[in-house]
Amino acid sequence: MKILIALDGSDCSKLVQKYVTTHPALFDAPHDCMALTVVPDVPPHAAAVVGKNVVTNYIREEAEKVLSPVRRFFEENGYNIKTQFKHGHAPEIIAETATKGAYDLIVMGSHGHSALGSLVTGSVTAKVLAYCKVPVLIVR
Repeated sequence: MKILIALDGSDCSKLVQKYVTTHPALFDAPHDCMALTVVPDVPPHAAAVVGKNVVTNYIREEAEKVLSPVRRFFEENGYNIKTQFKHGHAPEIIAETATKGAYDLIVMGSHGHSALGSLVTGSVTAKVLAYCKVPVLIVR
């Protein structure tokens, strides 16, 4: 089974990591697990001012802030997990990656936004559910 684990470095993401490592029957080999983080795009006007190289380096550095501890956590827990980063609108990128990569399952956290907060900003999890036909396991 191909499993996409969407992480953003939040406390909720750490719960997802713990969930994965405490349920080896679901996530251990022979499953193919990929941890993905999505860095928001730099606004076009700002990107034009600072230049492509600065933006590229910024995205890479922000992704590594999330993925470096993820790699370390999974290695310490005996998991060989691949990591990947992309940039853009997180819900769309997660759904697109899962679909194009033929993943069987997405695992991600729910931040538990208040009802008003979800109405105003919407949650990444809710939008992934709306955009994607791949099953999603939400860890709270």
